[in-house]
Amino acid sequence: MKTLTVDLPGRAYDIEIAGGLLDRAGVRIQAALPRARRLFVVTDTTVGPLYGQRVLDSLSQAGFEALLVPVPAGEPSKSPRQLAVLWEEMMAFGLTRTDAVIALGGGVVGDLAGFAAATILRGVDFVQIPTTLLSQVDSSVGGKVAIDLQHGKNLAGAFWQPRLVLMDPDTLDTLDDKTFADGMAEVLKYGCIFDRGFFNFLAQRPSRGALRAEIESILYTCCDLKRAVVVQDERDTGARMLLNFGHTLGHAYELAGHYTRWTHGQAVAAGMVLAARLGAALGVTPAEVSGQIAGAVGALGLPARIACSQAGYAAAVGLDKKGAGEDITLILLSALGRAVPHKLPKAELLRLLQREEDFP
Repeated sequence: MKTLTVDLPGRAYDIEIAGGLLDRAGVRIQAALPRARRLFVVTDTTVGPLYGQRVLDSLSQAGFEALLVPVPAGEPSKSPRQLAVLWEEMMAFGLTRTDAVIALGGGVVGDLAGFAAATILRGVDFVQIPTTLLSQVDSSVGGKVAIDLQHGKNLAGAFWQPRLVLMDPDTLDTLDDKTFADGMAEVLKYGCIFDRGFFNFLAQRPSRGALRAEIESILYTCCDLKRAVVVQDERDTGARMLLNFGHTLGHAYELAGHYTRWTHGQAVAAGMVLAARLGAALGVTPAEVSGQIAGAVGALGLPARIACSQAGYAAAVGLDKKGAGEDITLILLSALGRAVPHKLPKAELLRLLQREEDFP
């Protein structure tokens, strides 16, 4: 088993990575949460039938009273309405402040269950058991939990660190190719912003089979890179902002597509390519970088470009959490493997995007 520790003062927790870890979840959670007796397990209607009973059996064998609560699969479950339903079900279950919430699923489940845990009874412990590549390398680590509002994605949330993250790479075998590629967009992002060697390692393995053969190492590398950033900047005011490379523009594609046309990974993939082209237009990014990123995302079946109206860009830029007043901090690359913050007026960014076709 590979283990990483996110060493936050007073809130340190382990990330454990191993095949078959679902069947040991009860023992691992018991070690991390010795006072807990009841566990409220949030999953969705896709993951629940695949892995819910295995996790419940493991928890029962460890002496826990556990309740499995599925929510409808998909982004619409990250809503105030669904959050309120979970709160009431937690109280009906008899959850106390020494008990815990378990998130068994992808990013939607992790965000929703984590925000429910952060807010019920003014905060209870929770454990992440991510089952998608996207959630394993990104959303399950770092303590960002949130729900969506009508105005946009992740606009109501909190920083609430898990007490334990359990990653079983075997769960990735039940993902379809589109969902696996979706997660690979975030994997490639780590190479783009922090580690050119890692980017090249991934680019040399464009097939799912080649990546699966190295998956524990890939998960460990991504989580280690994110762990280092989270420890340095838990509240996303400095270095952690670099993790948003491709996301400002990617969020425009998601919003314009009403969160149904483009997946998060597809939007981020195209957002990274455009961010590299934009960086070249600003004289920050070497001109060849956008082509390198486009080649890597294309090999994985991800889009290198997505059309978006100026109204779509304007809506996303206005909602971007990296904005401050009339300015926005855009994450660009000074080289492949090295991300830098670049502050500019929102109006200037929108003017630049109007001539997107002229970028290198």
